[in-house]
Amino acid sequence: DDAASTCYVPFYCGLQKVPHPFEVGNGDLLTYSPTSAYWTFAFVSNFAYLRYYMMSADIRKVQRKLEKQYAEEVVAIDATAKALYKEDKTAALEFINRYSNQTAMATVDAWKKLGEYLLVKYIDGNVKKEENGKFVRNPYGMPDHPDQPGYPDSWKKQVIKDTGNKLLVPPSDGGH
Repeated sequence: DDAASTCYVPFYCGLQKVPHPFEVGNGDLLTYSPTSAYWTFAFVSNFAYLRYYMMSADIRKVQRKLEKQYAEEVVAIDATAKALYKEDKTAALEFINRYSNQTAMATVDAWKKLGEYLLVKYIDGNVKKEENGKFVRNPYGMPDHPDQPGYPDSWKKQVIKDTGNKLLVPPSDGGH
């Protein structure tokens, strides 16, 4: 989906099998698949559109962590694959295939968890409070009263500009 709300995943040339989440036929634009990388990333992106100015920071945190990890790992993977290739081409191909598949699965799993986290944190337009990476509960074990940020003035002005006062004034014909 959108580059700003997805994550780059390293795939090596020489893959013998595309990781299942990225396989052609594992869902498409008209067929949802819960195991599809596209639909996993699309869920996060599309949910974030509701309050992108708030959710984008949460997305970037996970995105940067994974992309930094992969950039560091690829250096070692390249060196190992190159050394293996000199000794045993089949072993080198198996090695890069295993890494690419594991990384693909880990990324999709991380993005599913991110989507679940965003849903819990931002459900109903409210924002759950967090402390040390955990949602805050009140003394009764229930969620602490969430923040209710409303919408920014720029959004409100745009709605008025786009709709005039249609949303503010009830219809004069009694709604008929």
